[in-house]
Amino acid sequence: MQSTALALMACENANMNKPVLHGSVPIYDAVIFCDLGLEPPWVMQQVEFTRRACEAVGIPFYVLDTPLYRDFMENFGERRTISVPWWTLKEDGHKSKMPRNCTIDYKIEAISKFVRWELLGYRKGQRLRPEDVKAHEMHMGFSAEEKQRCKENPNRLFVNRFPLVETGLTRADNYKYILEEWGLDTKASACAFCPFHRNYFFQYIKEHEPKTYAAVIGMDNLLRDKNPKPPMDSDLFISRSRKRIADLTPEDCADAECFEYCGRQVWNGF
Repeated sequence: MQSTALALMACENANMNKPVLHGSVPIYDAVIFCDLGLEPPWVMQQVEFTRRACEAVGIPFYVLDTPLYRDFMENFGERRTISVPWWTLKEDGHKSKMPRNCTIDYKIEAISKFVRWELLGYRKGQRLRPEDVKAHEMHMGFSAEEKQRCKENPNRLFVNRFPLVETGLTRADNYKYILEEWGLDTKASACAFCPFHRNYFFQYIKEHEPKTYAAVIGMDNLLRDKNPKPPMDSDLFISRSRKRIADLTPEDCADAECFEYCGRQVWNGF
């Protein structure tokens, strides 16, 4: 939702040929989406809408194939896989969470490599040119209530910027902007198996997106039936309730995360 808002604000600025409507948002040199392989259907619909809007004003739009879902399904239990922040539970009742490396490896690093090799034309083994050190801005769609997520980029190419945080725009503000200015009803973009989803998300896709739900169940069963490499002494779960998705009750799923828009509660997609 928030990244869509940034891209569409840039499109408006490009229509004016200079950033006058949304001063903290430039006319981007590239808008990049990482396809991790199992997003809810609405995500790809939003991607296609944004792609068309960018192409209409000459902003390059790229979709990178970063197959987290495929890699995990093929390799989990057979060899080491990327650390996804699964919820953990030991036999003694101890609860914890796995480290979150998926965003870094399958999004941020993938984008960094694409910019370096494909957009800036670096060759393998070539050192970073002095004029490129911290010379490129990577804008991220974090909204005002996510300001605690704003961190510096360790990559020597980039300086991170968070225009929505800088201007105080919340998730609700972005939803309102996209819907009222562009006619697009948006939801959050995240992998369908993201452990940060509320349980309501799984109920929703069970009722409305059965193919996506079946794929999530398949991954949940994989976590149940196989032990990671190296082995762990904890069970791993997608659901924050530390239950198998298929075992979630209606009471478990009464946790939808919403915001107010025009006097009604709108589910944010998580």
